[in-house]
Amino acid sequence: MVREIDVRAFAAAHRDGAYVVDVREAYEYVAGHVPGSRLIPLAAVHAHMADLPRNEPVYVICATGNRSLAAASWMSSAGIDARSVAGGTSAWAQAGGPLVTRGQGTRDGEVAA
Repeated sequence: MVREIDVRAFAAAHRDGAYVVDVREAYEYVAGHVPGSRLIPLAAVHAHMADLPRNEPVYVICATGNRSLAAASWMSSAGIDARSVAGGTSAWAQAGGPLVTRGQGTRDGEVAA
């Protein structure tokens, strides 16, 4: 069963250095994403499962929470402690969470295809 967390719990985890995977498309990601998140578009999730940590939770985010639920379910089936962020990037932004765009100097330059 996939764990879904609200944006407040995600914000606390993010402050503590959570591993975040954004499963939106690249054009959505560059328009604004959670700082430090890694882009793995939904279609590429299966191909990158081996790259994901097994020793810490993986927070999965998309635009509104639908794609992240699917991706988190796949990850959970592969033994990853995946947690889908309810409301996605939209809820994060509405709650005042920062968004960055490509080129703003974040560590999240990794883009999986």
